[in-house]
Amino acid sequence: MKVLVTGGAGFIGSCFIRMLLAENSSARVLNLDKLTYAGNLENLADVASDARYTFVRGDICDRALVDSLLADWSPEIVVNFAAESHVDRSILTPDPVFQTNLAGTFTLLEASRRRGVKRFVQVSTDEVYGSLSEPLQATEEFPLRPSSPYSASKAGADLLALSYFATYRTPVIVTRASNNYGPYQFPEKLIPLMITNALEDRPLPIYGDGLQVRDWLFVEDHCRALFRVVECGREGEVYNVGGGCPLTNREVVQRILAALGKPQHLMVNVSDRPGHDRRYALCCEKLHRQTGWRPKIGFEEGLRRTIAWYQQHPEWVRRVRSGEYLEYYARNYERRDQELARLRQ
Repeated sequence: MKVLVTGGAGFIGSCFIRMLLAENSSARVLNLDKLTYAGNLENLADVASDARYTFVRGDICDRALVDSLLADWSPEIVVNFAAESHVDRSILTPDPVFQTNLAGTFTLLEASRRRGVKRFVQVSTDEVYGSLSEPLQATEEFPLRPSSPYSASKAGADLLALSYFATYRTPVIVTRASNNYGPYQFPEKLIPLMITNALEDRPLPIYGDGLQVRDWLFVEDHCRALFRVVECGREGEVYNVGGGCPLTNREVVQRILAALGKPQHLMVNVSDRPGHDRRYALCCEKLHRQTGWRPKIGFEEGLRRTIAWYQQHPEWVRRVRSGEYLEYYARNYERRDQELARLRQ
C-alpha cells in the first residue's frame, strides 16, 4: 500500500506516519512537507532510516512538483494533513491559510483526479461548524458556519473536495476532528503551550473568561480513526471524529497545573480572541456505526502521557521555541492588545 501523506512532519501527520509504519508492514509512505514553522523532521526521527519511508520537501501549491510525485510514485492513497492550522495566526496574517488550505487542496485534488488515486482523505476540523449552543451536537449534515479565516479556509477546502467527488467521482472522504493533543504538538496550541509555560513557571494566558468548551481527542485515537476511514469509509462522505471529552479551556489548564504541582495563580486571563467560538461539539455516531471506531485513550491518561513527553523532551521544546516562535508569542500575547487594536482599525 503506497500512501502520499502531505504535511507529514507536523503534529498529527507525523503521528499518522509513525503509527502506519509500525502497524502495517506493507505500507510505503511518501511524506511531502514544506517544513514551515510547525513542520519538524525531528518528529519522524524514529522512521527516518526506514526503507519504506521517503521524505520530499515541497509545497502542495507547487503543481509541477505534485504532478511529478503522483506520476512517478503512483500512490494509491493520499491523506492531506498539510494546512496552516492555527486560528490566531490566521487572524494576525490571513493570506497563508487561503493559499495553503484552499489552493493547495485544489492542486492535490487535480493531480489525484488525473492520476486515478484510489482514495483521497481530506483531514479537516470541527471548527467548520462554528459555535454551538448546548445541547446541540454537529452531525455531518450540520450547516457550516466558520468564524475565523482558518475555519473558513478549511470549510472551503472540504466543499471543494466533496465537489470533486460529485463532479468527477474522485474518491474523496472528508474527516472533521475535534481538538487534538499529545506528544510532538507545536507549543502554540493550548495544551502544549500551557504545559511548557508551567514547566518554566511562566504565566499561562487564557483568552477571555476561559469558559470556551472544546472536545479533546488524543492524537493516536485520531490516527486510528483515519486508518479505519482509509480501510472502510465510504467515498463522498464526511466523518466526524471526536474524543467525547468536553472541557472548558479553564478546566484543562487547571488540570495541567494540578498534574504538575504548580500554583493556580500562574493562570492569567488575556483579551479574548476576535470571533472566538464559545462551544464545539460533535456527534460521531456515523463513524462509530460504519467503521466500528471509538476512542481508546481517556483525557486523564492522554494528558498524563502528554505531560510526561514534554517533561522528557526539553531539548525538543527549546529548539522549537526559538526564532520565529518567540516573535509570534510576543505578538500574540505580550503585545496582544496593541495587535487586536491594529486589526480593528
